[in-house]
Amino acid sequence: MAKWGQGDPRWIVEERADATNVNNWHWTERDATSWSKRKLKEVLEGLVVEGEAGRCEIGDLKHVEGEASCNSRKGKLIFFYEWNLRLSWKGTVKESGEKHKGSLEIPNLSEENEVDDTEINVSKKKGEGDVLKELMRTEGTTKVREALRDYLKALKTEFTLGMILPTKAAVGQELATERKPSGSPVQDSVTPQALDMVGVKIPTVRIHMREVFNSPADELYSIFTKKELVQKFSKCPAVIEAEKGGKLQMFEGCVSGEYTELVPSQRLVLKWRCRSWPEEHYATVALTFQDLAAQSELELECKGVPVSHEESTRQCWKKQYFEEIHLLLQQSKDNME
Repeated sequence: MAKWGQGDPRWIVEERADATNVNNWHWTERDATSWSKRKLKEVLEGLVVEGEAGRCEIGDLKHVEGEASCNSRKGKLIFFYEWNLRLSWKGTVKESGEKHKGSLEIPNLSEENEVDDTEINVSKKKGEGDVLKELMRTEGTTKVREALRDYLKALKTEFTLGMILPTKAAVGQELATERKPSGSPVQDSVTPQALDMVGVKIPTVRIHMREVFNSPADELYSIFTKKELVQKFSKCPAVIEAEKGGKLQMFEGCVSGEYTELVPSQRLVLKWRCRSWPEEHYATVALTFQDLAAQSELELECKGVPVSHEESTRQCWKKQYFEEIHLLLQQSKDNME
């Protein structure tokens, strides 16, 4: 095989631990079905549709049948997806205050059709309230199509990160390009000068984030160390062995690692990785908890994130950790009231 600077740059040998199927040059396939079901629920459930006739809200994704996958061949990604979806909706007529329910069906969302051409059928239970059905048929289908585009965008970006690994030329170009922090400098910042080499020889970056939660530090610490709480906010079975050297596995195996340092209510250090990262490559995650009266601040420092996974890692912590923990804390507060 070729080495760095020799032959086809897609065949990276010296910089890979296994040196097999480099850059997914051969045919590989990745099942996106389970991930897609979660993402479709995320983008569709809770959509609000408002107009002069009244207000409607899309409820549960009651039926989801189909599959999705992503294939890689010669550095190109090929997508297959076919879904039959049915959702419930409910609404209130603005003038009369009457409440009505119905359903919305998407019989064939697939790569064969553009989203704008995808069939969306709206129905309503018997009785008055056809103005709400019309609202859902017009404004509602527009919002649903936007949500479906969000799903497809995530399928082609978020889900596929790591399937096409960076070539030597791409890595060199990325390292030579000045990269600016994204988001708020307090809540979400990236240290571009923190590039280093960790684990297998790939370029990495350090991510730094801060988030304030409506809970004391000891409660927030427990959410990261108690299995039942981790499973509540992650909405998946988890392996949580909160002791030094203890194993960590979350999100159906998409995240794994181990606990390396535990200072109750103050600090956690994890050996942490995403399944899509190069094999055996781990980042070091340090979580620092600080009390702020009735609130607490969580500081996250994640060292050793592969450059090509910087954005997806940031979104993982923001969406799958922080936002879900906020929801869990709010639900706990509502239940107490």
